Amino acid sequence: MIDTTRIFSITSEKEFQTLALDVFKFQFENNAVYRSFCDLLYKHPSDVKQIRDIPFLPIQFFKSHQVLSSQTPIQETFSSSGTTGTTTSKHYVTDLSIYEQSFRKGFEQFYGNIKDYVILALLPSYLEREGSSLIYMVNDMINASEHVESGFYLNTINDLKQQLTALDANGKKVLLIGVSFALLDLVESHQFKLQNTIIMETGGMKGRRKEMVRDELHTILKSGFGVSKVHSEYGMTELLSQAYSLGDGRFKCPSWMRILTRDPEDALTLLNNEKTGGINIIDLANINSCSFIATQDLGRTYKNHSFDVIGRFDSSDIRGCNLMVL
Repeated sequence: MIDTTRIFSITSEKEFQTLALDVFKFQFENNAVYRSFCDLLYKHPSDVKQIRDIPFLPIQFFKSHQVLSSQTPIQETFSSSGTTGTTTSKHYVTDLSIYEQSFRKGFEQFYGNIKDYVILALLPSYLEREGSSLIYMVNDMINASEHVESGFYLNTINDLKQQLTALDANGKKVLLIGVSFALLDLVESHQFKLQNTIIMETGGMKGRRKEMVRDELHTILKSGFGVSKVHSEYGMTELLSQAYSLGDGRFKCPSWMRILTRDPEDALTLLNNEKTGGINIIDLANINSCSFIATQDLGRTYKNHSFDVIGRFDSSDIRGCNLMVL
């Protein structure tokens, strides 16, 4: 077993590397799906001496298999939204406390104490279905903020406009987190000049609008909200951790999460920094599922472990929690 306290107490690159190798060995031995995948690649723990040697499980396996490294009962099944007629991903979570630690500590690492913020959530597409890991996270944030004004907004844009304007004018620190199409709907109906509010988009048009590149989206949102920056959250059903962009377009990971990029033409070859490739994610909070995932997103990494999300592979689905498609 892996002591989960090690995951959220990482303070150095050496600690991350050591724990990642330990998690790989644990999941190789305890995750039948991942073990079979590694066997097909002839990758055994004795062959894996560094992170770059670890096989990354294609994210599509979360659609077709039960990806589990734990024998304990499943507490929650998170599912992706998908589109009509598509197969959705399912993430079977056996310990919700690990997810809660991950998103709470991750948010605090970048934004400080949640109690300092009023949380306004404009996530209509997620509220309209069950099994959203994003709704689970934001609901916890709303409760933890301890502000009576915090809450979800479904299709009540006028109410949100009044609440947001009043809170900002009163000097309250506000975090407005929303799916892209809903934030666009809001600024098309109302114009703002916000001084104390962070705008955070979670990506995705959910089939409600045409997809657009992130720069175009952020330009419209900055103008509409009267802010100089728009923040972004990068997460997905298959992960228990999130990366954040604080308005400069680059995402940063919490200390237990890393991004690598792979050659689009050769999935087993990893690329150096600043080269565009498929995004591979190490999420050590995924201790009870799989911590090593090859996504369908395209991006670039940088020396300080930050990364860009550029788009998606042409053949992949547009998924709810992901960012823009070129």
